[in-house]
Amino acid sequence: MWFSYDHADESYLSLMNEILSNGEVRSDRTGVGTKSLFGPQLAFDLSKGFPLLTTKKMPFRIIAEELFWFLSGKTNIRPLLEKGVKIWSDWPHKKYNERSGENLTLEEFEERILKDESFAYCWGDLGPVYGRQWRNFRGVDQIKWAMEQLRNNPTSRRIVVSAWNPPDIEFMALPPCHTLFQFYVRDADGQTPQLDCKMYQRSADYFLGVPFNIASYALLTHIVAHCLGFRPGRLIISFGDVHIYLNHLNQVKEQMARKPYPMPSLTIDPNVKDLFEIKYEHLTLSGYNSHPTIKAPIAV
Repeated sequence: MWFSYDHADESYLSLMNEILSNGEVRSDRTGVGTKSLFGPQLAFDLSKGFPLLTTKKMPFRIIAEELFWFLSGKTNIRPLLEKGVKIWSDWPHKKYNERSGENLTLEEFEERILKDESFAYCWGDLGPVYGRQWRNFRGVDQIKWAMEQLRNNPTSRRIVVSAWNPPDIEFMALPPCHTLFQFYVRDADGQTPQLDCKMYQRSADYFLGVPFNIASYALLTHIVAHCLGFRPGRLIISFGDVHIYLNHLNQVKEQMARKPYPMPSLTIDPNVKDLFEIKYEHLTLSGYNSHPTIKAPIAV
């Protein structure tokens, strides 16, 4: 099943409708329950615009800061909290309360992470999650290796970065949902090469998580292409179990009733060409208009 339209929201909402209409009701690890499909794909042409959804407001700065955190190789939530990014706090917070016997609120836990370095060291680390695997997979810096391959061997079929490391899974706060991605360089009509990215996602919370994943991998493709002098091409996301939680159905229906706004565009400071030096302040998102945020509970 392919879902590909010129507008990012159209692709996204078409698959959302397919999950609602034909998804199988299944039990799941969280106990919430889902409507689930297996194996569909989304595709986005990044030359048409940046695929940040407009049918609900998306926090682009938070998405960017999370990606830069992955690229830094860090796995502790403290650097995220210092930038006001709280999307990874639920898992260590739950672990702390279960193991300590305390009953800190999420806000109290985050405040303690920020104020107490030793507490952050003990309780703020998520284990060998994305950043560790991307930058130190048993001693291999996969991101640097991929960049070298893109520069020197761009037609290689091996430019793959994997976050799925079976011996490390049991030590992760959350096993990787987006498990691997592959780059593909196209020399379009002898012009500036285009960079495509395909990501495989084994488990996908369609309402809350997937909009982040779309924007994050689109941003990754943009900044890698920028550093190499390429043009961003296509982003393809191939799903394993893609699901809507049963306690998100009202929010999903609200989003599906909204009409998309035009897609925004993204530019990157041309003076910064080092992948690991690009920061949020080097990005300019233009023309982003959206409907209001739609809140929903996260299943931990």
